[in-house]
Amino acid sequence: MHTPVALIIFNRPHHTARVFAEIAKARPEHLFLIADGPRPDRPEDVQRCAAVRDIVARVDWPCQVERNFAERNLGCGRRPGSGISWVFQQVDEAIILEDDCVPDPTFFQFCEDLLEKYREDKRVMNIGGTNWQWPSPRSHHSYFFSIFNITWGWATWRRAWQYYDPAVRLWPAFRDTSWLLDLVQDVRVAQMFAHAFERAYAAQGELDYWDYQWTFTCWAHHGLSILPTTALVENVGFGPEATHTTWMGDVRARLPKGTMDFPLRHPATMVPDRAADQYIIERVILPQVQPQQPSILDRLRRLGGVLPDRVRAQVKAHLAAWLG
Repeated sequence: MHTPVALIIFNRPHHTARVFAEIAKARPEHLFLIADGPRPDRPEDVQRCAAVRDIVARVDWPCQVERNFAERNLGCGRRPGSGISWVFQQVDEAIILEDDCVPDPTFFQFCEDLLEKYREDKRVMNIGGTNWQWPSPRSHHSYFFSIFNITWGWATWRRAWQYYDPAVRLWPAFRDTSWLLDLVQDVRVAQMFAHAFERAYAAQGELDYWDYQWTFTCWAHHGLSILPTTALVENVGFGPEATHTTWMGDVRARLPKGTMDFPLRHPATMVPDRAADQYIIERVILPQVQPQQPSILDRLRRLGGVLPDRVRAQVKAHLAAWLG
């Protein structure tokens, strides 16, 4: 495979091994390895980070390998962004994976084909590998355009990444306008993104996230994102070891990956699929904005804890019968 691949790693050997195995199958000619260093307050990180770096040292195919390994911990805000910037100091386009994003083998050709097709089209800034929808949206096309630049396995060009600013210094020019609401068309979603952008601006990028800033970059420059009709990447990183994706009840934790057929079937127009974007808003974004409402079962279980013993036993028996 001719397109360079960048892999962002830290301290999860098992996940890294799965992702690296898929990269090895693709056999890229140019591989960039971006590693964060151990956290000073987590002594177990020293061994785990070393184990991860040992895994990615096992390149057994013809490949130019570049390494950017941090000796101290930069965090999941600065490390990915600075590492990706380092990649684009050297190449014009790249496919980017993190250590918990396991791609289907067809993901690489999907990205490579679209990097070539839209190489000179500045309207497109992000090629994503998944779509956060299940079942997959019904479409005769291989992909659709979206306002959401999902980065769980993705690709882009230097021409787009050059505008990335972790401190979102352009934010004040947009903050007091209707720009964000006009774009997402939902007050709650606009408030969520505005809060993330405001935090990044106030902290001058010294935060534990980098991807909201990439979203701002794409939106501020009117950039479209591409998402495959069939998800080609599975995020296996949900759980207690994660920094952000800790909730196993998240719908995205259960999304399986599929495979892409070639040749690709291209959409006839380059406009965001509003129905697909609305699905993402309702099923993925709003559950993070709104407090989760307990289900009927949860309410009954909680109620059982404050009832008299006799009544609680009856509730328990009814629940058992109901659940089979």
